[in-house]
Parts: sequence; C-alpha cells; structure tokens
Amino acid sequence: QVQLVESGGGSVQAGGSVRLSCAASKSTTGSYCMAWFRQTPGKVREGVASIWAWGGSTYYADSVKGRFTISLDNANNTLYLQMAALKPEDTDTYYCAAAPIYSAACESGIASLSHIGYFYWGQGTQVTVSS
Repeated sequence: QVQLVESGGGSVQAGGSVRLSCAASKSTTGSYCMAWFRQTPGKVREGVASIWAWGGSTYYADSVKGRFTISLDNANNTLYLQMAALKPEDTDTYYCAAAPIYSAACESGIASLSHIGYFYWGQGTQVTVSS
C-alpha cells in the first residue's frame, strides 16, 4: 500500500505556471505506474498525464500536450506535474494516483489515462486559473 499527498495548487492567471507535487510514502520505482488526474464535481475524473516509474515513458491527454510535463524523482519518491500556459479550462481539483504494475492501468498509454485500475489516490489539490 502507498499513501499519496499532493501539494502546490493555488490560484494563477491565464498563461501562468504551477508545479504540483505528490509525495509517496514509499518507493514506487519498478512497482507502480503513476498519473495525474483532474476532476470537476459531477464529472468523470480525467487523466492528464502518466509515467512508468521503471521506464520513464510518459503519456499525456491531448488537452495538455505541450503544456504539462510529468516527472518522477525516484530518490525522493515524489511525482511532479509542471503546468505551463495555463488556461481557465484547466481549473480543477488535481489528484495523483498510483497503480500496481499488474493493474490494467499499466498495460498501455491509453489505459494509463483511465481512472480504472488505480488503487491509490491522494486527497487532491485545487488549481484555479483566472482569465
């Protein structure tokens, strides 16, 4: 089991940048794939970006490609999401998640952006982008 704690959310103007952090309670290297999701109340949780901890492969939703970067600091067990060129439609609660390597979420890039198969979730951090 792994506990996840996000931080770094806040309010920013359109065009600005924010970096989110997700501290894991133990090493995820070689054992989990990890991802960032976002959710508006009443809507399905949307996959934003994912990363394979052992291979470093990354996948992004089309809506954030070229603007967001996911990375993993294995030494500090911390997942990051660097968000740039933010738009008001990026306003959401952002969650980090971890899926064991045997999970369906780790089977492919497309699968990794589905909330199905992720066992562990952080509490969420709010990002608000004003125009």
